Amino acid sequence: MNLQIAVLLGQDGVTNGAIYALLALSIVLVFAVTRILMIPQGEFVAYGALTMANIQAGQPTAVVWLLTGLCLASAMIDVVHRLRAKGYTATFGLMFSAKLVYPAVLLLLIYKLPLATLAMPLQIALTIAILVPLGPLLYRIVYQPIADAPALVLLIVSVALHVSMVGVGLLVFGPGGASTAPFSDEMMEFGNIRIKVQSVCVIAAAALLIGVLYLMFERTLYGKALRAAAMNRMGARLMGISPVFVGKLTFFLAALIGVLSGVLIAPMTTIYYDSGFLISLKGFVGAVIGGMLSYPLAAVGALLVGLIEAFSAFWASTYKEIIVFTLIIPILLWRSLSSRHVEDEE
Repeated sequence: MNLQIAVLLGQDGVTNGAIYALLALSIVLVFAVTRILMIPQGEFVAYGALTMANIQAGQPTAVVWLLTGLCLASAMIDVVHRLRAKGYTATFGLMFSAKLVYPAVLLLLIYKLPLATLAMPLQIALTIAILVPLGPLLYRIVYQPIADAPALVLLIVSVALHVSMVGVGLLVFGPGGASTAPFSDEMMEFGNIRIKVQSVCVIAAAALLIGVLYLMFERTLYGKALRAAAMNRMGARLMGISPVFVGKLTFFLAALIGVLSGVLIAPMTTIYYDSGFLISLKGFVGAVIGGMLSYPLAAVGALLVGLIEAFSAFWASTYKEIIVFTLIIPILLWRSLSSRHVEDEE
């Protein structure tokens, strides 16, 4: 191995690690606030990449019908809940109308716009508009009714939701894979070292998103509400922070991060309907390195996973996945021996 090969491997490792870092942050965020292990996070990655590919190919994506169905189901659940409560509020009427109008507008855009000729930023914005609302909708339909259930029940439901979303992905996108057009095909040269502009764009976008999330948690009221719920759920509830609100907000952010990760990774590899699970599992390894609680450690752990994966692919490509996932064993062993057991909060 010479310097040029090492730089190329390091470049790929940091690029993949940046994606894993985003997924690790979203997994830690959801777990810390809601106690839900976000196993379906990978499906947002796959859906984001495949939806973007469909739009670039000029094909109306069928996933918008999934959004429509979930909006209608959520609206009907809200109506039943409101009838039982025997009350009507202006906020309820506004939210009910939004759940009917929003998917109708997206259906009109998907089937009327010249999707293939849209500028890439507009294609990305349309992908986000279709997929990110799935996060809070899934929380409303699947998790909100069992929000106070034991952690094991929430884990089982997450596994079931993951399997369901993989099946829906096969139905919507088909068994074939897809990739999207790169952000840039140019190369930057520093002597004998060449760096892909595509990789720089991915790393910069990931760093920008992490910075925006940091500012949100530090500077905004919503971010502070999430931090309070992560530190002490009961205390946050007593201070008037709605657990339903923070649950929907965390799933919104997790979906946003997953979809953007899919858009970023799609130009670099072929994504299939079931590719997201393996990608998110590597983000989960980074989250475990951070103890499922520390955002900086989770990001560092995810970068480490990306670098180990890249160099393992060079030295032992057959065993690169085994090497990456074997990392979790000594980390879990060390944490189990060094951490004091704490009973799950009821």
